[in-house]
Amino acid sequence: MTSILRPAFGLLAGVACICFGSLPQVRDGAAYKWDLPKGFPEPFVPQDNPMTAAKVELGRHLFYDTRMSANGKQSCATCHRQELAFTDGKKVSVGSTGESHSRNAMSLVNIAYSAVLTWGNPSLQRLEDQALVPMYGEHPVELGLKKGDGLLPRLRADRTYLSLFPTAFPGGTDPFSVDNVTKAIACFERTIISARSPYDRYHYGGEDNAVSAAAKHGEAFFFSENCRCFQCHGGYNFSDSTMSKRNAGRHVEFHNTGLYNLAGSISYPANNAGIFDHTKLTTDIGKFKAPTIRNIAMTGPYMHDGSIATLGEVIDHYAVGGRTIASGPNAGAGSKNPNKDPRIAGFKMSPEDRANMIAFLETLTDSELLHDKRFSNPWPTQ
Repeated sequence: MTSILRPAFGLLAGVACICFGSLPQVRDGAAYKWDLPKGFPEPFVPQDNPMTAAKVELGRHLFYDTRMSANGKQSCATCHRQELAFTDGKKVSVGSTGESHSRNAMSLVNIAYSAVLTWGNPSLQRLEDQALVPMYGEHPVELGLKKGDGLLPRLRADRTYLSLFPTAFPGGTDPFSVDNVTKAIACFERTIISARSPYDRYHYGGEDNAVSAAAKHGEAFFFSENCRCFQCHGGYNFSDSTMSKRNAGRHVEFHNTGLYNLAGSISYPANNAGIFDHTKLTTDIGKFKAPTIRNIAMTGPYMHDGSIATLGEVIDHYAVGGRTIASGPNAGAGSKNPNKDPRIAGFKMSPEDRANMIAFLETLTDSELLHDKRFSNPWPTQ
């Protein structure tokens, strides 16, 4: 994980015109104006944290601020790098104490449309609540903060925040609070919406040449009854955990994809058994969220534990209906996992089909988002 110096922000894509407006002028209490792509509904926003341009701008600064970590070297952006579609490119992330985590950093792109926010915790459904986990969580340690460790005094001492906090949270006796920190970060994260990929330009912008013939064949294969990939990765956000203002509180499915089948009562590696770690129901062993596959070419390595290196290998895993590990502590035939989702049944695929599928998945990369200054680090480098 690379350290991002302390010291950011972005609005949204408009697929219908494939354009963006200028940076917002921040005013006290000014409501945030969604400029949503064609086919994207308004995201759900909790009533106690309405979107404002001022909160978004404050959240952008906090997201990139290394004072948000105990070691003063890491920020939210350390594990969620813009140029990697807000992932970190590592098999599993590493916290401020050097501890390796058990999970792969999930992309924050289009997180405003996620009904659940982590790989395997069905109870984390609000970005405001989720932000507390990397800040103060101990199993594993991420940013490594501890309550009363001086975070708020550090922020209050910065001249930039002396302006941003009161502007974002006017009217209170003291705008500097942990609650306001998480609210601002959540507002910023909700604006990271991706919809300017070649796929979008082809389907919504009328650019027939935006994607190759191979990618068009790959898309047809992806959505075919042979593959049925769309059953878990469909809709405008390519995920069955998608939620918006119009279907807030939707039930979310979690899936065992046959990644492991260890001997014994728990068929997945210890302390990384999906929602079972929270529900303790044996039927939930190995079940994880199906994340969006937008920008998937940028977010490897893949799966909840980063155990598959390439997109081609991911496709191979699904084509055989589950991974077989021949030897070692994780040996087992994942295709025979008793909890495996019946939709992971395997499919016939030629080498050409495989190459076409990869070509299609690569068309989901929104290259503009990866460099959009409105989502970038606002702090001067040091």
